Amino acid sequence: MKHPFRRAAQGILCAAVLALIVSLFCSSAMLTITHETVPAPVDAGLRIAHLTDLHNACFGKDNARLVQAVREQQPDLIFCTGDLFNKNDPDTTRAGALVKQLAAIAPVYCSLGNHEVEWGKNFGADPAEVYRQAGAIVVEREFFDVTVQGSDLRIGGLYGYACPQGGERGKEWSAHAWYAEECAFLRTFCDTPRTKLLLCHMPVAWLDYGSLDSWTADVVFAGHAHGGQVRLPFAGALYAPDQGWFPGRMCGLYSSADGLRTLELSRGLGGAGMLGPRLNNPPELVIVDLVPRSGG
Repeated sequence: MKHPFRRAAQGILCAAVLALIVSLFCSSAMLTITHETVPAPVDAGLRIAHLTDLHNACFGKDNARLVQAVREQQPDLIFCTGDLFNKNDPDTTRAGALVKQLAAIAPVYCSLGNHEVEWGKNFGADPAEVYRQAGAIVVEREFFDVTVQGSDLRIGGLYGYACPQGGERGKEWSAHAWYAEECAFLRTFCDTPRTKLLLCHMPVAWLDYGSLDSWTADVVFAGHAHGGQVRLPFAGALYAPDQGWFPGRMCGLYSSADGLRTLELSRGLGGAGMLGPRLNNPPELVIVDLVPRSGG
């Protein structure tokens, strides 16, 4: 007869293994939809579907489940904030096909992520063309002034860190050409009375370096962190690029000190191999409803 404590330990171990398998499956195949409401200087309600960090993942044949989920939400705009394909894979068919289907639902704006940038270097091609040929509007240090649902918008994007001018971080990076170029773009982008919506793959400057207070973008849409990729019960996210171990803030809404600007950070849809599989972290499609801010 087996010792009762051994039997209990075996039962606990089996339950833990089963829970791990279920969590791994859900974190790769189960598509969740997160709804966020963001007060903004808009004249009427405006719905945006935000997709990021697909990393060539597939939800049904030809991403049919993902496309249908977006379609059912009836967005006015669709934002894709980078890393839809992988830096070392020459095949971008899946990402291009997804964007093409999304463009039949609503206007699609794409910014680049670190994987697109590195893909361009690895294969000597322009990653933005993948999205342009699929029918998207690419915003890489570029913006467009449009009117949607009666609201005058400026929609722009950039890949990088969007660091604030001045301060210790600015002094550290001021010698880099990209820093001056990003600052120049953001100064021009922010110089408008329009509602400013910015696609920016990298969230760290907005979360940790004060950019949400420094720049006057009304709503910033970001990804890259994958929600921490692995999320532990009670402890939260285990690790995130640029932010290290147990980074804390990995998804959701974050506000500037005055409450007038918002960062929307998505957990994303896929996973980069170097970070391991997603765990306790289901893929996320974020639906952001911009609503008129009370009191104007």
